[in-house]
Amino acid sequence: MAEGEKLIPINIEDEMKSAYIDYSMSVIVSRALPDVRDGLKPVHRRVLYGMHELGVRSSSAHKKSARIVGEVLGKYHPHGDTSVYDTMVRMAQEWSLRYMLIDGQGNFGSIDGDSPAAMRYTEARMRKIADEMLTDIEKETVDHQLNFDDSLQEPTVLPARIPNLLINGASGIAVGMATNMPPHNLSEVVDGTVAFIDNPEIEIDELITHIKAPDFPTGGIIYGYDGVKEAFHTGRGRIVMRAKAHFEEVDGRECIIVTEIPYQVNKADMIKKTADLINDKKIEGISNIRDESDRKGMRVVYILKRDAIPNIVLNTLFKYTALQSSFSVNNIALVNGRPQLLNVKEIISYFVEHRHEVVVRRTKYDLKKAEDRAHILEGLIIASDNIDEVISIIRASSDADTARQNLIDRFELTEIQARAIVEMRLRQLTGLEQDKLRSEYEEILKTIEDLKDILARKERRMEIIKEELLEVKEKYGDDRRSEINFAGGDLSIEDMIPDEQVVITISHAGYIKRTPLTEYKTQHRGGVGQKASATRNEDFLEHLFVGTNHQYMLFFTQSGKCFWMRVFEIPEGSRTSKGRAIQNLINIETEDKVKAFICTQDLKDDDYVNSHYVIMATKKGVVKKTSLEQYSRPRQNGIIAINVREGDELLEAKLTTGTSQIFLGLKSGKAIRFEESKTRPMGRSASGVRGITLADDDDEVIGMISVHNFEEDILVVSENGYGKRSSIDDYRITNRGGKGVKTISITEKTGGLVAIKNVSDSDDLMIINKSGIAIRMSVDDLRTMGRATQGVKLINLKDNDSIAAVAKVMKDEDNLEEVDVRDIEVKTEDGTALDTQEPESEQ
Repeated sequence: MAEGEKLIPINIEDEMKSAYIDYSMSVIVSRALPDVRDGLKPVHRRVLYGMHELGVRSSSAHKKSARIVGEVLGKYHPHGDTSVYDTMVRMAQEWSLRYMLIDGQGNFGSIDGDSPAAMRYTEARMRKIADEMLTDIEKETVDHQLNFDDSLQEPTVLPARIPNLLINGASGIAVGMATNMPPHNLSEVVDGTVAFIDNPEIEIDELITHIKAPDFPTGGIIYGYDGVKEAFHTGRGRIVMRAKAHFEEVDGRECIIVTEIPYQVNKADMIKKTADLINDKKIEGISNIRDESDRKGMRVVYILKRDAIPNIVLNTLFKYTALQSSFSVNNIALVNGRPQLLNVKEIISYFVEHRHEVVVRRTKYDLKKAEDRAHILEGLIIASDNIDEVISIIRASSDADTARQNLIDRFELTEIQARAIVEMRLRQLTGLEQDKLRSEYEEILKTIEDLKDILARKERRMEIIKEELLEVKEKYGDDRRSEINFAGGDLSIEDMIPDEQVVITISHAGYIKRTPLTEYKTQHRGGVGQKASATRNEDFLEHLFVGTNHQYMLFFTQSGKCFWMRVFEIPEGSRTSKGRAIQNLINIETEDKVKAFICTQDLKDDDYVNSHYVIMATKKGVVKKTSLEQYSRPRQNGIIAINVREGDELLEAKLTTGTSQIFLGLKSGKAIRFEESKTRPMGRSASGVRGITLADDDDEVIGMISVHNFEEDILVVSENGYGKRSSIDDYRITNRGGKGVKTISITEKTGGLVAIKNVSDSDDLMIINKSGIAIRMSVDDLRTMGRATQGVKLINLKDNDSIAAVAKVMKDEDNLEEVDVRDIEVKTEDGTALDTQEPESEQ
């Protein structure tokens, strides 16, 4: 040990603790976390300030990246050149930053993860929006500190006219903490900030009406809104992002086309991992993947196998690949040098506070400059008023210092004024120049008064901040790129969709569409009808009903599952188009089949769902009643509606208030009438109770109706086109589970019963046969007959044609081509029921 040195024993635990805390604080404050005011980490700030000092602004020519990196390294950032260049590259990538701060020239990498060219090959300059980050920096608006070798000053924060932390987000891993902040839309953020300035007490829920959600540079869809709300309220939340995809037919094959992917997803990696999953048989139904992206935009094509169902494949891709990924929001930023978790209102509040300080400091600087200039102008005006004397004093003085002193003594000037007079040019002695002096002095006095007013009144300063923000919005604001998919449908979607009445038709092969109701016309009994749908060979229309765009739609399948959808989500088609395969819209299993539909009002309304019931019937005569509330929380893959026994299948589902009477009709021509109250409410997974006893093994239930208005009649239709209308009173009320009474005489001429419905004179009938021909006629053309008669011919059938569906629609007296949407019910050949009829109390 050298002379004069000594050892000091230290507890290693204490030394490790203090050294690690020092290190962690250094990483937190000087490397990994952004400042809440300008949204920049030190390296970003140094790159922008270095470029500003180098004069590489948006209006200048591009400069070599290596030159910029060298400047930043040598003056401000004593770390590796890679850290500086990588930072600069990221600020120039359109898929990394929502609003790029650097304008790069050359290869700056790609969304596939390709590396940028070396810095000796690329060039860069600041973008116009980055100039806004540094506006007024020369006006002493921010504090400066010494650089690493104490030779230069660098800013501790930038003046930042734009709320950069919110619009570009940030991510960084410090020691013991990390930050992950999503980018937002500039126009929305400015609107939110202005709303905050107008009302500092604004609630976060109101702020959300301005700043709706994050807005990612790569677009995509924000799937569900709960995570967004949580992040806005608490600073933490999980936002689910989905790729934007649609279905296309390419060269005769169904394809999934992806045009936008979630933020921070590497496209090439995503495609490679998807290919691996296909090879490992984890994902079925894809035969090939092509990346057809070019400079016009992204296009990834998933070519499907012939038997694949596009919607199911797409949902599988969402589940297993990065086509759906999540962004975990963790809004940690430095506030006064300390890390803090911030909600959206706090971020805006700190930004406004920073801008307020910048405006105050800028105004003070401008005021000082203006007062200094006014002071000099006062001296120059005194000199111009006494010009001859001033000239003689200067000429009589031996040197400049003496001249200054003599002027000070004679006119009571200050040192600064005297210096300005001595250095005055001869041309300022002209009359014109003297007038200019006076007008400049008057202008500067007005400016001083204005600047003092700004400093005196906070509301004036806030108005300036607002004006500057709105100016930024005007210059750089744009439309949002990321769509928001509000889970369960949100009002903001409905506002864009008119609540029109529509006919929804579903064919035997499972094609669905919605069509404006007015496309159908009224004809008289016995007419031939008009073409209702261009179906495929041997396909025919099987279900038809009327709803409105804003209603909710429940789909019930023969295996007893229930799916959930909004009517406006059903693809629109003309009366003659075939529609879209229903499998593309809901995740129904291949062998299952949709059998019943219910159109309801708002399923989020507790009073509504708790006062309504779904009553179901199966082919074997089982009935079951369940509260509508049990169906108000949908799942992607459906929920169990009824536990269907082996050999049976669900046939119908109706919406009731628990006070109606139930009719069940059998193929053999019998019907039963009983009170709905005889069936107690059960859980979703129950099997139900006996509703009617079948005549024999070949017999089956063909339909169920729920009656609320007892002045109506019962209409039955047979498969060969015979129909009959008889009074409800002809059917006596019996107990649930009986054999029923005769409702129509079934003969070979009439064929088996296919439909049973409740009608009145104000209704129209719409009858559709298997060949796709539709006829519409008035119920008042049919007279009331006895219960056991054969009925009359309703429609002329050609050859071996038979009836596929019978729908009841309410006639509008002013316009026979319009139908009241609240009162329609459909029965099909195999007994499938579609009912949007509401109870009387709801109408």
